[in-house]
Amino acid sequence: MMEQTEFSPTKTALIIIDLQKGIVRMPLEPRSSNEVVQNAGRLAAALRSRGAFIVVVRVTGSPDGKDRLHPDCDSPMMAGVKRPDDWADLVPEMAPQPGDHVITKRQWGAFYGTDLDLQLRRRGITTIVLCGISTGYGVESTARDAYERSYEQIFAEDAMAARSAAEHEHVIRHVFPRIGRVRSTAQILTVLG
Repeated sequence: MMEQTEFSPTKTALIIIDLQKGIVRMPLEPRSSNEVVQNAGRLAAALRSRGAFIVVVRVTGSPDGKDRLHPDCDSPMMAGVKRPDDWADLVPEMAPQPGDHVITKRQWGAFYGTDLDLQLRRRGITTIVLCGISTGYGVESTARDAYERSYEQIFAEDAMAARSAAEHEHVIRHVFPRIGRVRSTAQILTVLG
């Protein structure tokens, strides 16, 4: 039996990774982008109403693409793909509310090259709840960086998805339990009461 997850909402940040139009349009597993967005929205509403800090993260590059990473890879991400103009626009359900913080990142993780750690520490945040797309890239990269900065972490497993069910399951079973607590949206909402 999984032990109860307790945390103080006023010392907690919900970090929502890459729920933007270009990413939610991709085929995802083991759940649809609609389910991920709905669960993330439920978490945001509940946590926001209890004084948590909400951080909405999106990823994009400069218009000329010169700030993109270009190392040689066997399977480069989005090589040669032209992104639509609205690719980096947040989905309407993730529109920032007053008091929310929006971060634009240039790579997978939300800490590197952004003010995320600064904003969390200035607010006395000790726990983060993570959700978004993709489980094994943006979410995992952010989670690993958060762990190295000593944040307590809760992973909203059903508010995440990946390009394959195998990718998602690997991270949920083998990575996240070593650096935090894996819970469902319902379990997190139950703790909030």
